[in-house]
Amino acid sequence: MTNAGTVFDIGYQSYTGEREGRGRARQAIFKDGVRSALGFGRGARAKVLPWFFIAALIGIATIFVLVTGAVDRLAGQEAADQMNLPSHSDYYGIASWILFVFAALVGPELLCPDRRNGVISLYLVRPLNGSDYVISRWAALLTVMLAAVWLPQVILFLGFSMDDPAPMTYLSKHWLDVPRFLLAGAAMAVYATTLALLTASFTTRRAYASVFLVGLFVVTAPFTIGLAQEVEGSAGQWISMFDLMNIPVHVNDVIFNDVSEMSEHAPARTLGPTILVSWWLAWTLVPALILWWRYRRLAR
Repeated sequence: MTNAGTVFDIGYQSYTGEREGRGRARQAIFKDGVRSALGFGRGARAKVLPWFFIAALIGIATIFVLVTGAVDRLAGQEAADQMNLPSHSDYYGIASWILFVFAALVGPELLCPDRRNGVISLYLVRPLNGSDYVISRWAALLTVMLAAVWLPQVILFLGFSMDDPAPMTYLSKHWLDVPRFLLAGAAMAVYATTLALLTASFTTRRAYASVFLVGLFVVTAPFTIGLAQEVEGSAGQWISMFDLMNIPVHVNDVIFNDVSEMSEHAPARTLGPTILVSWWLAWTLVPALILWWRYRRLAR
């Protein structure tokens, strides 16, 4: 009796296409991050949360436009100006709670599942490293956050200009609002994105990261403002600087040279533009470096 075998040709072939390398890998992780943040490619429940917050942000801007338009039509342009209705400089202060909760809930979706399910070990093979991974994820969430903060401001600008009896005159007078709200929105988006991903980097559970960050925002706001008002003086001003919600709002006020409703009771607002912007930079750059360092270690 002899042993016999059969060879089957099942069609496996070597890859002969272009090897796109590291840049293509970064792009793939970035695109996947944007899709994850917006719930694309997942069930309906995953889409509800991000789009609910985006709709809420757009809704606030729409209400601003409708109220201003109604006042203009009923009482005239001068009445609307005298009533000091919310404008571009006020929007980020009013919508900041929604923006930060949005980042806290969506951000962990980009990091926590990959570590919990062990997928990140598949990503971190050559030519991709930990820095490429976390920078791509950070850029993906930042892109979503920028869209969420800029789109309502664009709606505001177009709505205000169309409500004006002379739209072109309005545009010529207020065109500087565009670079201002773009810059202020970028400051808020970078800040929220970095803190959300840094928090998510310490746990594999999305709920833990979201609850911790939302709780941090909620607790620091009344605690620091209340304590600062009790202490008063320069010490009170610096205590109120630890209100995490107001850090980017102060930058918004500096850019618009105005005081928003969110920060009008914060003693820190009188510290001066240089200190306020530097404080924002510290709370953005230091967490960003810690986040990068934590994921850079994964490649070793």
